[in-house]
Amino acid sequence: MSKQTIQTSGFSLAKGKQLTGDDYFDVKTISNLSIAIVCDGVGSADEGAEAAKRVTTHLMSNFKNRPLSWSIEKSIKIFIKSINAILYEESMVNYERPELVTTLSMVIIEGNRLYGANVGDSRVYLKRDEVLTQLSDDHSMNEKGYEGVLTQAIGIDTEVEPYYFENIINAQDKILLCSDGLYNVMSDNRLENGIGNGAHYLVKQASKLMEDNLPDDTTAITIDILGIDQVEVLKQQQLIIPEVLEVGMSIDGYALEKSLIQNDRTWLCSNKGKQYVLKFAPLEAIENSIIFDLFVKEAWNAKRLKAGFFPKTVIPKKRSHRYYVMQVIEGVNLKEYLKKRKLSVEDTVNLAKMLLKMSQYLLKFDLVHGDIKPENIMVSERHAKNVFKIIDFGSMTELYSISSNAGTPSYLAPERFIGASINESSEIFSIGVTLYESLTQAFPYGEIEPFQAPVFKSVPALNKYNKNIPSWLDSIIFRATEKEADLRYKHYSEMMFELSNPLKVKPYFDKKASLIERQPILFYRTLFTLSFVLNIILLGLVID
Repeated sequence: MSKQTIQTSGFSLAKGKQLTGDDYFDVKTISNLSIAIVCDGVGSADEGAEAAKRVTTHLMSNFKNRPLSWSIEKSIKIFIKSINAILYEESMVNYERPELVTTLSMVIIEGNRLYGANVGDSRVYLKRDEVLTQLSDDHSMNEKGYEGVLTQAIGIDTEVEPYYFENIINAQDKILLCSDGLYNVMSDNRLENGIGNGAHYLVKQASKLMEDNLPDDTTAITIDILGIDQVEVLKQQQLIIPEVLEVGMSIDGYALEKSLIQNDRTWLCSNKGKQYVLKFAPLEAIENSIIFDLFVKEAWNAKRLKAGFFPKTVIPKKRSHRYYVMQVIEGVNLKEYLKKRKLSVEDTVNLAKMLLKMSQYLLKFDLVHGDIKPENIMVSERHAKNVFKIIDFGSMTELYSISSNAGTPSYLAPERFIGASINESSEIFSIGVTLYESLTQAFPYGEIEPFQAPVFKSVPALNKYNKNIPSWLDSIIFRATEKEADLRYKHYSEMMFELSNPLKVKPYFDKKASLIERQPILFYRTLFTLSFVLNIILLGLVID
């Protein structure tokens, strides 16, 4: 689960007046997992505190490096058994008796699933709809006179059998992990009422009840589920990735009619008399977890981005295969369109505004398109006017991410070739190249092949290709395609303002351009002044 969908807190106090205790806790986000661990070092053992710390760090480290083919359940059980064996063996060698002993409670959140385990009497609670429920199971004796005596703990024996559990979690759920020092002081009712205030509040309340003289080390972690990570939910769905797709096949009622891309993963299809586009996960996603994750994220972005810049997209609830469904957009992509004709100035300005509005919309989701180019823009006609839509969701990535896979060389800003992050300015460069190509059928810096080391020289003026392009639009595109990021537009809003206010656009030239190119009036005025002064001097010499 991503950091944006949960809120965590953790706090610990030592018993009595001691400065340090035997408890240890940690909360981390590792890849797509949120992990919380509380260990209560057994006080009767000399090395309880050391055991608590080592179990926590061992589990966190192993989850960071776990084999991706392992399930969460398998990972939890194997890692717990592993550290148990290590601590028990070490105790036998150094002390000839169990000394590295601790209890454990842990939870892992992935999407809308909660995985957990405990050994000993540290607990896990979940509060839902104002009801607090204990999810863990105490490994302790219930017989009179033996209450609280542990029947299991990490490091106490050669073998350990953790209590394992799984649950579906909902938004607004609250989870509590704690050592026995907390629940032995705080009643279930107090825990239920205080869990929403966080770990610090719970532990301090327990201390207050004991007049700041806690009888045992007391530790708590709270996790507030603010929302469910839908990308992780989609990943967990058991769906088929078809290896072969052919004309005539029917998948969930969609009849495949025509492959739209060479790799045969995007199809025109029909369902109940209507046509749609189905995009299937790449074949590589079957074995490659990175490609799998990227497709799931692409599908989620396609579904949630509800704006007129994009085709309408859905992920059917009852699908058996991994795909998403898009609205059919009539027309051709802009690259095909430009093979026959250039865009008019009016259409180019409309395209520029659409791309900037689309980019500003994506900022709400902390996203950038990542691959703005004519191939990813559809041109269709409505009321005798050209209308533009973005059709590719696969390249979208987080703002300021560093992704060498995002983008096409001819449209990449120069700084992207040396590992700079994707931001508004680099996206504006891609927009500028697209506009330049739309007006001229050429690239400002020439076509750049993959793996080519590009050289960014001066950009040919637009009026070289078309004398009717206004100078203000020429200046805007020059500034958008400026090879030096410091001289380019920094924000979409700056470029949008100038597109909407042509009279306020200042002439923009390559800094290497000559004076006559940059300011012809000043050039000729200076030339006239120098000529006049020179003539006066010559006249004076003649008279003498």
